[in-house]
Amino acid sequence: MSLQARLYIDGQWLDDAGDGQRPLIDPATEQVVGSVPLADAAHVDAAAASAARGFGVWRRTSALERSRVLARAAALMRERAPRMAADLCTEQGKPLAEALREVTLSADIVEFQAEEARRLYGRTVPPRVDGVLSHAVLREPVGPVAAFTAWNFPVNLPSRKLGAALAAGCSVVLKPAEETPTSAMHLVQCLLDAGLPPQAVQLVCGDPARVSSRLIAHRDIAKVSLTGSVAVGRLLAEQCARHDKRFAGELGGHAPVIVCGDADVDAVLKLAVPAKFRNAGQVCASPIRFIVARPLYARFVEGLAHAARALRLGAGHDPATQMGPLAHERRLQDMQQCADDARDQGATIVCGGRRAPRAGWFFEPTVITDAPDTSRVMREEPFGPIALVQPFDTLDDAIALANRRGQVTRYALAAYAFTRDLITAHRLGAELDAGMVGLNHFGVSQPELPFGGRGASGDGVEMGAEGLLAYTEMKTITVGAL
Repeated sequence: MSLQARLYIDGQWLDDAGDGQRPLIDPATEQVVGSVPLADAAHVDAAAASAARGFGVWRRTSALERSRVLARAAALMRERAPRMAADLCTEQGKPLAEALREVTLSADIVEFQAEEARRLYGRTVPPRVDGVLSHAVLREPVGPVAAFTAWNFPVNLPSRKLGAALAAGCSVVLKPAEETPTSAMHLVQCLLDAGLPPQAVQLVCGDPARVSSRLIAHRDIAKVSLTGSVAVGRLLAEQCARHDKRFAGELGGHAPVIVCGDADVDAVLKLAVPAKFRNAGQVCASPIRFIVARPLYARFVEGLAHAARALRLGAGHDPATQMGPLAHERRLQDMQQCADDARDQGATIVCGGRRAPRAGWFFEPTVITDAPDTSRVMREEPFGPIALVQPFDTLDDAIALANRRGQVTRYALAAYAFTRDLITAHRLGAELDAGMVGLNHFGVSQPELPFGGRGASGDGVEMGAEGLLAYTEMKTITVGAL
C-alpha cells in the first residue's frame, strides 16, 4: 500500500514545504511505503500566522455552529473509518481491528466535544454593593494552539486536542509525528469537509526540535499541548515558560496492577493480556507492574507467560494477527536494552526478551519477574510488550509497591486493581497515587472522562468536560450603574 502524506498550511494542501521529504516505513516489513514533506521555517511561520487569522473567524462562530461542524466531522470519520484504519495500520503497525477501533473511538471523542461546545457556560455572581448591576464570569478561547502528538495513536491523540480546542473556539496548528502523518491528514480532511474554516486548522511536519521551538516562540501561538516523552515535555515546558505560553503535557506512565488474593486469576488474565499487549504495549496507560498476592503469584506468572507466548505476531493487515510490530526501529533497541539490563541485574526473563526472528520491527511479548528497583525497566517506562510481575504479602505492602512515585518510578498516570471485596476496592481507589484508577477493569480512557496524570506523567487533562475547559481562560465582567 502506497502512502502520500501532505501538509495543510493557510488553506492549501502541499506536496512540498521547503525542507525535503522523509520516507514513511511500514514497520511490519521495513519497506518504504511513501513519504511526507517537511516544513521549513517560512512554512511554519505561515501556519502560525494563518492560525491567528483563523482564530479571528472561528472564535466568532457561534457555539451551536461549532458543535454542528464537529458533529459532522465525527460522522465523516465513521464513514471513512475503513480507509483511515487501513492507512493507520500501514504506517503505524497495529492490527487492523485495533486501528479501526481507534478511528471510531476518536470519532466519539470529537462528537463528545461537539456536544460540550454547547455547554461552555459561564456564571453570574450577585453584586455585594449598591450601584453594581451585575457580575459575570465568562469562558473565552485561549487563542491559537500548537498541538504536538505522538505516533502510537495517530488519530486518537490529535482528535483529543483538535476536538476540545476547536469546540472551545481555538484554532490549531497540529504537528503529528513524522512517522504517522497520513492518519492526521485524514482527520484534518474530515474537519474541512465538515465545514471548518480553512484557516482554523493547520497541519505541519518537519524536524521536531526546529518546528516546536519556532511555533512556541511565535507571537501568534497562545498555548502548547503535547503528548510525548518526559524529556520532550520538560524541554517544551521550559520553552513555554520563557515565552509566557500556557503548556499542557501528557507524558507517559508506569502503571501498577494490584491483584488481590480474592481475585479470579483467570478473569484477570483474560482482561490483562489484551490490555498489556495492545498496540505492542505502546500505550501510556498500559499495565506494566503486576503486583500479585503471593498465594496467586506462581499461577499468575505461569498464565501470563503462557498467554504471551501464544500471541500471534504479524502484519496488522493480517486478520489473524494479535500483536503487531513496534512503530519504529529505535523501539527495538530500547526493548532489548530494558530486557538485557533487567537480566544482568538478576531478574528472570520468563518468556520473550528478544527481537522476534522475522522481518519487521517485532519484539517478543515478554514477562519478567524479580526485576530490582535499580533496573531500567522499573525506573523508566518501557513503552513496549514487557510485563513485570512481583508478589506481595499484605495490602499495605501492595499499595506501597504501587505508589513508588519519587522513589523508583516518576510516573503516576494510571493504576489498576482487582478485588471482589467492596471495602478493599474503596481503599484502593482512595490510596492509589495516580490520575486515573481502574478497579476490576482497564477502561480508564473514555471520551467522557478526564485523562491525565501526576508527577512526570504530565500536567493537565484531556477529554471530558475538563478537557474543553483547558482551552479556555476566564474573564470577569462587572457592570455598574451611572
